Amino acid sequence: MKLVFAGTPEVAVPALDALIASERHEVAAVVTRPDAAAGRGRHLVASPVAQRAEEAGIEVLKPARPREEDFLARLREIAPDCCPVVAYGALLPGTALGIPAHGWVNLHFSLLPAWRGAAPVQHAVLAGDEVTGATTFQIEESLDSGPVYGVVTENVRPTDTSGDLLTRLAFAGAGLLAATMDGIEDGTLKAVPQATEGITYASKINVEDAEIDWSAPALRVDRLVRACAPAPGAWTVFRGERLKVMSLTPAADRTDLAPGDLAAAKKTVHAGTGSHAVELQWVQPQGKKPMRAADWARGVRIAGAEKLGG
Repeated sequence: MKLVFAGTPEVAVPALDALIASERHEVAAVVTRPDAAAGRGRHLVASPVAQRAEEAGIEVLKPARPREEDFLARLREIAPDCCPVVAYGALLPGTALGIPAHGWVNLHFSLLPAWRGAAPVQHAVLAGDEVTGATTFQIEESLDSGPVYGVVTENVRPTDTSGDLLTRLAFAGAGLLAATMDGIEDGTLKAVPQATEGITYASKINVEDAEIDWSAPALRVDRLVRACAPAPGAWTVFRGERLKVMSLTPAADRTDLAPGDLAAAKKTVHAGTGSHAVELQWVQPQGKKPMRAADWARGVRIAGAEKLGG
């Protein structure tokens, strides 16, 4: 089939690579978000998907909005059979959805209908899901509600961050998306309506949502830190400034600390929660690079009565 691939971040690149490598399909063009400012100089940088497409000599389309007539006209000229999508980052209007013969097929990183929305992997970690996965489905104008072509499952490991889990899903999902294109082409794969039970939503997790509540149980604190890694990063307040908590380990054997209380030893730093303590592993003070928590504690010279939190 002739394909136009839509995607933007690094997590979409494995799927693009799988389709480029396919002997059955031609990636005629790529649709991605416009170049964005990045780095200290705030220079405009092309998305990871755009960079990979340019390396492969594939035409790149960067509409500010996918309802722009110039973009729609070019899409009609290309006349794709199908448009596979991975984390494109913009809503597709009905005028675009109707152009390819087989529609737009999205690779979503959850087992739909669970965790529809922008941050399915983060919410799976935050909720303590033991199993998640990826789903390919036909895009409709409503949010992640279209009929399903296929799924792959993935166990959520006890120490997984969102970044860890998303990396595994990106590669497993790439194979699923390529297989879905094969099945659509040869007519062996038909989309099945999603279940009407078990629908949950995964809204974007903002910086404000990532603040640690030290009165919560240690399990909840651990899940928040892992769910927010690498972005937006869980954080707390120490001496009036933000302190990013990049990783920690529950310490069930220590129950002597009240929520937010700090206890620093030569090689360890513990913080109290609503249940038992956690051991801070890596932190990032405001305006500084990440460092081991014990090194941070020695540098700031924690006093006995100091706490984390607002």
